[in-house]
Amino acid sequence: MWALWTWLISFFFILALLLLLGFQLICLVDLEYDYINPYDSASRINMVVLPEFITQGVLCVLLLVTGHWLVCLLSLPYLYYNVRLYMRGQHLVDVTEIYSQLNVEKRKRFIKIGYLIVLFIFSLFWLLFTLGEEYD
Repeated sequence: MWALWTWLISFFFILALLLLLGFQLICLVDLEYDYINPYDSASRINMVVLPEFITQGVLCVLLLVTGHWLVCLLSLPYLYYNVRLYMRGQHLVDVTEIYSQLNVEKRKRFIKIGYLIVLFIFSLFWLLFTLGEEYD
């Protein structure tokens, strides 16, 4: 029963990460089409960057503690990338350089979303597999 709860929680954590990245991407697209000014866009993105990093860290710790090594190993490169960005001080979007970095920032978020979709599919598969085992 604990494995089912673990996969259910990880499913919602990954879904939350996808929503946070989607919000950041929408802010960047709004900035690109001049629907929002650079200050508001940068402040909205910077507001959700740390919750994204913390959610990813909690997800990795949850998978590590519960013994789901494969998915934990799959999520470690994403966690390493986030920790590296944070340690270098590159995790926040600079309001003065946001226009020149717009394509790079969008590409980074698209890559993160693609990576999380793979994790989401793994999590959904194991959730359904564990659910099937519980009812057999």
